[in-house]
Amino acid sequence: MIYPLDLLLLLFLVIIAIVVVNLKDLLGAIVLLSCYSLIMALTWLEMNSPDVAFTEAAVGAGVTTFLFIAALSKTVSREGSNHGLGMLRYISIISLLLLGIIFIYVVDDMPEFGNPKNPANLHIVPRYIEKSEEETGVPNIVTAILANYRGYDTLGETTVIFTAGISVMILFKRWRNG
Repeated sequence: MIYPLDLLLLLFLVIIAIVVVNLKDLLGAIVLLSCYSLIMALTWLEMNSPDVAFTEAAVGAGVTTFLFIAALSKTVSREGSNHGLGMLRYISIISLLLLGIIFIYVVDDMPEFGNPKNPANLHIVPRYIEKSEEETGVPNIVTAILANYRGYDTLGETTVIFTAGISVMILFKRWRNG
């Protein structure tokens, strides 16, 4: 079942995406993409994924916005030929609409959110609860899942956040020196 808040968040995301595609002001597009990322963070939070929501807010809305603005500040404003961009814009919008229709169609096949009879709740969660300390040697179930069962995924997330932080530090150093 799709809840009204989910539909409202989806509507905001679609509107922002369409406006960004049609916007000619780069700084405005950056601000709107930052808003898009914040709404995505709210969407992740609505889906009970606070870790993904936090990462989206920090990296998507925070660091990425800073990097975009830093890149924009280093560019020179020039009027150029936009020949061929009109057709690309229409192809992009049609592609996004088709992708949205496919996503809406696929949502019907997903298991009901929060249903205790979902396969993950019947098979995976009980195993983690019963055997995580025995298999990993870690008494905290969340730590065991993040560090052992999802180790590569967590390493990937940590690497992305570390890389973003290092990039921001390098940009700050360049601005102070330049």
